Amino acid sequence: MRRLYACLGYASLVLAVLGAVLPLLPTVPFVILAAFFFAKGNPQLEERLVKHPIFGPHIMAWREKRAISSKGKFFALLTFACSAVIGLVFLQPPMAYIPATVALIGGTWIATRPTA
Repeated sequence: MRRLYACLGYASLVLAVLGAVLPLLPTVPFVILAAFFFAKGNPQLEERLVKHPIFGPHIMAWREKRAISSKGKFFALLTFACSAVIGLVFLQPPMAYIPATVALIGGTWIATRPTA
């Protein structure tokens, strides 16, 4: 089971790296997910993530309060809005409504989380 959790942790880190360059894929949520999996599969890597100067505070805020930083919320909502507008401009209906729908659902969820 530990190997499965470690593999899922690595997969989450790969998605986090991809999220750093792809607009619709988030980075921090995948790092938080990787920390969760590494806690069960590779505690040394989980500790490195928790102690990371950039990602560590986000992981701890989520674990302790299920909270997202105000800066994180702002950029997540901004990215959702940009993706929705790009979809509405470049896609034909009904496909054009998919990014807007995802942005509305995801943005609502993010906006209703506590602020760290």
